[in-house]
Parts: sequence; C-alpha cells; structure tokens
Amino acid sequence: MKKRIISFCLLLSWVTLHIGGMLTAAEPFTAEEQQILEQSLSIQEIDREIERIESRQQETEADIRDLQGQLSDKNEQIRVSREQAGLRLRAYYMGERENLLYALVSVNSLKDFFTVLDYYQLIMDRDRTVLNHYKTEYAKLTRTKQKLDDTSNELARMKEELQLQRSRVAALQQSVDKSLGLSADPEKLKALIQELTVYWENVGLYELRKYFQALSSSMSQFPDFLQQNENSLIAEKGGYRLDIREEELNAFLYSQSELLKDMSFHFEKDKIVARGSREGLKLEVEGHYTVEQEPENSIVFHVDRLLFNGLALPDTTRAELERDFDLGFYPKKIVPFVEATDAAISEGTLTVKLKLAL
Repeated sequence: MKKRIISFCLLLSWVTLHIGGMLTAAEPFTAEEQQILEQSLSIQEIDREIERIESRQQETEADIRDLQGQLSDKNEQIRVSREQAGLRLRAYYMGERENLLYALVSVNSLKDFFTVLDYYQLIMDRDRTVLNHYKTEYAKLTRTKQKLDDTSNELARMKEELQLQRSRVAALQQSVDKSLGLSADPEKLKALIQELTVYWENVGLYELRKYFQALSSSMSQFPDFLQQNENSLIAEKGGYRLDIREEELNAFLYSQSELLKDMSFHFEKDKIVARGSREGLKLEVEGHYTVEQEPENSIVFHVDRLLFNGLALPDTTRAELERDFDLGFYPKKIVPFVEATDAAISEGTLTVKLKLAL
C-alpha cells in the first residue's frame, strides 16, 4: 500500500512537471492547436456536467417517488379527516349541538350547569381538534402536491439540459475528429490532447478549484476589509459609497491567503480581471458584479471568461465555479442598516452604492 502511494505521488509530480511544462512551453500554440485543445477541454468539462446532471436526475427521480408515496399517504389521511369533519358538521346542522345547548340552559342547579358545561366544552374542543386536523392535513396535501409539481418540472428541465449538453459534446467531438483528419500532423495533436487530458484531470481542475476556494474563503472575511481601509466607506446623502481600489483589494486578499499572492487583481472598465501563475499553471479569470436581492441583498460575482494555460474553459465550468464558490460579499455584514443598490467598475476602482434600509 505504501509503495502504491509513493508511486502515485511520483506519477503526479511527473504529470505536473513534465506535461504541465509542455503545455506552457514558450512556443505558443498554433491557431489549429489552440482550437482543438479548447474543444477537447470543453468535451471533458461538458462530460463532467453531464455526469452531474445524470446524478442529480437520479436523485430527483427518487425524490419524486418519495413525494408520490407521501401524496398517497396524505390522500388517505385527508379522507379520514374529511369523514370525521363531516360527522361534526352534520351534527351541527341536524340539531344535536342545539339539543346539548338546550340541556345546558335547562338544568336546575349550578352544579349540574357546570357539569353539562364541562361536557359541552369537551365536545366543542374535540370538534375543533377534528376540524383543525382536517385543515392541517389539507394544507400539507397542498404543499406536497406543489413540491411534487416543482420537482417534476425541475426533472423535465434537467432532461432538456442533458439532451443539450450531449448534443454539444457530439458536435465538439465531430469537430475534433474532422480537425484531426485534416491536420498535417495529427499524431502531434493527439499527443497534445492526451497530455492535456491527463494534466487537467490530475492537476488542472484540482488547482483551479483550490484557487477559487481560497478566493471564496477570503471574500467571506470581507468585513475585515473596512478595518484595514476605513476611508473606503464614504457617507453620502441617503446612504454611503464604498470605494474599493484594486491595490487595497490585492493587499487584503494577500493578507488572507498565501496562495492568492500568486495572483493579481485589476479593475478595468466594467470588469475585474485576475491573473496568476504557479508551477506550470496559468490562470485568468474575468468577470463582473451585479446587485442581487434574493435570497438576500448581495454583490454577486459572475465569471464571464476563464482561461486555463491560455485555453478557454466552457460555460459549464464557469457555472459550476459560481455555484460552488461564493465570491460575492454582503453589505449588511459591513454596515447592518444598509443595502446595495448599484455596483460599477471603472479603471482601478469598484464603487458600490449603499442606501439606508432601516
């Protein structure tokens, strides 16, 4: 076992140094190589997305079966509750409750009056319990039906998405095969694809997620940014303005993570760009911020472009990283009584408008 672990570590080191070095060699890729490597990388990533959707689809189908079972149970419970409630209501309309009320006012002693009153109260409490139970079960049935409908709609959406992604993979694979068939050096291209596949699966994806995890952890500590840069928050009429300068953001992120010291963050017009390199891996992330209100007021980061060793990663990878790692920040954690209304990026500065929300 120990020998296998050592062998795996040696293999991983070789992959990192040898293949990573080949993919980031000084000689740039030709246009043909660039295109075919990006397509092959997209195939890998969309295949991963297909696996994720298929797994989620299986879970959703299991949820639907469970909800259908719950719905069947709820229907039986509602039938029993409806019958019991019907008996109580018929008793009111057929005069049984009126007879009991007549007996209450016809007693001859105070002791009998309170005895009948206690009995009457017990019946009324029981009636109220039965009717409330019916209402509760009916509300549960309605919620279960709605949840089943929502889950079924989600399953249908996933099936459409799965079909779309499979079509994308087929088209990309067809394009790759065609390029290999027309290439003057197909063996070289096949070798590059194989090298890229091994490097991405063993090193690239892991390193990419490690950087995003470091960014996410750092942004979760964003309230500390104001402690380091008190002059960034400026009072204005009706609220505040938060000015985040790129040199201050870089200093803050570097203070939060050693890994992020390999990267630099730049605010350009309408976008933020992060670039970095380490041990044969080059990463470039481009994105923008939007103000979101749900599930809470926040400044959300969207990944618009993602380059790994100069190769563009597909939208499925960008969406996955946005889904798995929160790179935004939350104004109420900075100042409890404000909310963001606008986020604008200009050269060197991110400006966030904050209004009072008392």
